[in-house]
Amino acid sequence: MGGSIGKVFVHTSGSSVVADDVLGDIENPEIFEEATSFVPLEVRERGGAINQMVIDAGVHRNVRAIVIVPSMIYGDSLGLDVESVQLPPIYRKSIEVGKGVYLGKGINRWSNVNISDVIDLYLLALENAPAASYLYIESGEESYRDLAGYISHALGFGGETESWKAEEALAEIGGLARYGLGSNSRVKAVNVRKVLGWKPKGGSIFEWISSNKYSR
Repeated sequence: MGGSIGKVFVHTSGSSVVADDVLGDIENPEIFEEATSFVPLEVRERGGAINQMVIDAGVHRNVRAIVIVPSMIYGDSLGLDVESVQLPPIYRKSIEVGKGVYLGKGINRWSNVNISDVIDLYLLALENAPAASYLYIESGEESYRDLAGYISHALGFGGETESWKAEEALAEIGGLARYGLGSNSRVKAVNVRKVLGWKPKGGSIFEWISSNKYSR
């Protein structure tokens, strides 16, 4: 970035930088706005440091540096056939056991956003975001237990759900269970709404899951 003069630099992070470690058993009441300070878990310190490096470049160098921090992304890819991080393992395990699954008590919550709204935000940020912008993206939130219920209905399991024991999930999918499926990550996208005029238009995560398009 040191040689960039007047260029735009966009770094994609993720709202797991504010995630906790509760294995699904606690609903953390804290909701992070862009101005809210936080100390990341040790496993997320590197990501937080990279975000800060990009912000510093926007302040001290002639670079319009922007950090975009999506929450849980869902929806249909408009380009490459790719999967999101959290939902696919829940679908696969739910299909395996014949019920919607969640980790622990499933009361942990994640903010989420439709991929079509993420795309709109990137376009707005490229055109109008000030240097050193730090931008959460979300349009709502759900508990993992509620997500399990939606998935159960969509897969034809009648809304039945069950807890995926933490030790089993950790053995099967490793750290994703602890820091993805078992954590809270609750953010409020203030800057994108106030500064960029971003307005989410995509359907909700409930609507997308209910469409039952997942086939893996």
